[in-house]
Amino acid sequence: MVIVGGGFAGLNLAKKLDKSLWDVVVVDKYNYHSFPPLFYQVASSGLEPASISFPFRREMHSSKYHGCSFHMGDVRRIDTGAREVRTQFETLSYDVLVLAAGTTNNFFGIADLEKHVYTIKSTPEAIRTRNEVLDRLERAALCTDRRERARLLTFVVVGGGPAGVEIAGALGELKRYIISREYPSIDPKEMKVILVEGTDAVLRAMGPKSSADALKGLTQLMVDVQLNKTMKSYADKVITFADGSTIETDTVIWTAGVTGVPFELEGTDVKPGRGARWEVDEYNRVKGLDNVYAIGDIALMTTQKYPHGHPQVAQVALQQGANLARNLSNPSGTPKAFEYNDKGSMATIGRDRAVVDMGKVHLSGRLAWWAWLVVHLMTLLGMRNRAVVFLNWMWSYFNFSAGLRLLIRPDRYPYRNYWNE
Repeated sequence: MVIVGGGFAGLNLAKKLDKSLWDVVVVDKYNYHSFPPLFYQVASSGLEPASISFPFRREMHSSKYHGCSFHMGDVRRIDTGAREVRTQFETLSYDVLVLAAGTTNNFFGIADLEKHVYTIKSTPEAIRTRNEVLDRLERAALCTDRRERARLLTFVVVGGGPAGVEIAGALGELKRYIISREYPSIDPKEMKVILVEGTDAVLRAMGPKSSADALKGLTQLMVDVQLNKTMKSYADKVITFADGSTIETDTVIWTAGVTGVPFELEGTDVKPGRGARWEVDEYNRVKGLDNVYAIGDIALMTTQKYPHGHPQVAQVALQQGANLARNLSNPSGTPKAFEYNDKGSMATIGRDRAVVDMGKVHLSGRLAWWAWLVVHLMTLLGMRNRAVVFLNWMWSYFNFSAGLRLLIRPDRYPYRNYWNE
């Protein structure tokens, strides 16, 4: 079995499979597993990247993964006729292929947008965003030109989903608690954090109470939330919206949408469906392909309850990975159809500010924030990571300072081709 992607879905499948029946190869473009819910904390200097990352090869030492191997590579082409997966380094043959590569940024066809905005869909993207935010603050602290200074200190977050709300809240905390102390030449009122959402509410996928509480929390952190604003273009450091309004800024953080990671397929006419997600049946088998499965964010399983597919969240990925492992570990038995057990959703806005929806139960404020903290700590891989993240959070909680605002850029030379890919 070849599993493409070492995220929540792929790793949970590899862990729970009967390795006496399967030789498992996990392929990923990075040599570590990341924790996407906390990318925004890396981007806002709340956590160091190593705290939310765990090396695949160390994980494979665990007894739960005996029978699994890891190959680093970016899967670019899949030949379903020859049953081969090709990366930039090698060609792997498979009996069963599982697509668990997740999603990437969706720029909705806006020309050249990906070249000019900052994103937080991976650890490298989060590091880059962190560096650019710190760069703007350092340059603004020295800048005497009023217009340039205003542009440097204007941070626009596009997208009012969980990622957008969380990074906007983190920047709001930076404005409210940190700027006056660590950047004395900058008046906190000069820094603008603007969250732009194309619909009439933030956290629209959650309940109306969560949406209202999130909006209140962002306002308390001095974040300017602008609803019903659709971005049309970003060029020459100016955002233009569909209503004709503009915002001049050096920093646009894009969290407005996702799309499935693309692959080039040979030997079949089957193509991904809506959102570049692979259409699967109730057993996560890709429709139209033999011995190919898709799980997690990249899978599109439509049911009566979820006519547009399941939400692209960690719980779906974990449960689909576990269900597929159960089915493939008992090939002679009757496979079990996947049924999502929704355990609720949550998002944090900042210190003592979070929202949680669990069925009919709604939590907000400090209690919700602690619930969010516990759930995320328990989901992280590795006891060391959990301990380090917990200590960082407690330090920040009592001192109002993350202490990780380090502007570290990689040296340019020796030159490597993959920097252009």
